[in-house]
Amino acid sequence: MSETFKTKVLIIGSGPAGYTAAIYAARANLEPLQVLGREPGGQLTITTDVENYPGFADPIQGPWLMEQMKAQAEHVGTKTVHDMIVDIDLSKRPFIAKGESGNTYIGETVIISTGAKARWLGVTGEDEYRGFGASACATCDGFFYKNQHVAVIGGGNSAVEEALFLTNFASKVTLIHRRDELRAEKIAQDRLFAHEKVEVIWDSVVEEMVGTTNEHGVKSLTGLKLNNVKTNEKSTLDVDGVFIAIGHDPATELFKGKLDMDKEGYIIKAPDSTATKIAGVYAAGDVTDKVYRQAVTAAGMGCMAALEADRFLAEHGVSESSKAA
Repeated sequence: MSETFKTKVLIIGSGPAGYTAAIYAARANLEPLQVLGREPGGQLTITTDVENYPGFADPIQGPWLMEQMKAQAEHVGTKTVHDMIVDIDLSKRPFIAKGESGNTYIGETVIISTGAKARWLGVTGEDEYRGFGASACATCDGFFYKNQHVAVIGGGNSAVEEALFLTNFASKVTLIHRRDELRAEKIAQDRLFAHEKVEVIWDSVVEEMVGTTNEHGVKSLTGLKLNNVKTNEKSTLDVDGVFIAIGHDPATELFKGKLDMDKEGYIIKAPDSTATKIAGVYAAGDVTDKVYRQAVTAAGMGCMAALEADRFLAEHGVSESSKAA
């Protein structure tokens, strides 16, 4: 049987932004309700070693970190629900969201933390070696490839920036692009072409990722099978890691036509704030951030969103009643 829930703070989505928003909102006695979405924990649930989240001297596992954040949010008073929001009315307060389950969620404020997903190539071997040599985040995983040969797939600003970043660790970086010129800004291209560690393979696409499995069952990427799109020549490039940098897709389909977005679908927020164009609606994490895309920056925005929601509720004199109907 479907239920109706009322809350002062409705958090849509999980991951570092959503869980941090939930922790701060709960500690402010706002009794937040968090709808976790189809993949609770977001991108960190498919991340193995995490070394750049503050507070841990040794590498931690992404799924474990998300479990801990969820447990902390619940411990301080967040109600979490396993559901997927499929529709929402932001035209008036309180805001009304509908779940895939048939449940209705009514929020005096809404914090959107539905995140984004990296675009992958969809080639043979990619799923098998994801996290075992195939990554979509150089700033997350580049450290693991000290003095090794890595490849970057893409031709835009992100691909060039990731390739240059990886030169801080790798002995060689090979950028693979399907065209004969890059889309990145000219100044970034100049830096790339001038770098002694960088090589570019033009007019080529990855058709397969290959690797090995050791006696303990641990997989390792060892190479990429390439195809030249102009000559149809096949080749194999030996690499220790590959970084896919062909863009991200924010999970904002639900909010199209309801909130301002940029041309790529990221929610536009006010400067130095998480506030959207609708008073009482906030966006935090990768759903609005296409620059940094880090767990720690997402968590920071989650904190901001909860504090802003708390201030909004205080200014509008919302009552203490927020129990499930």
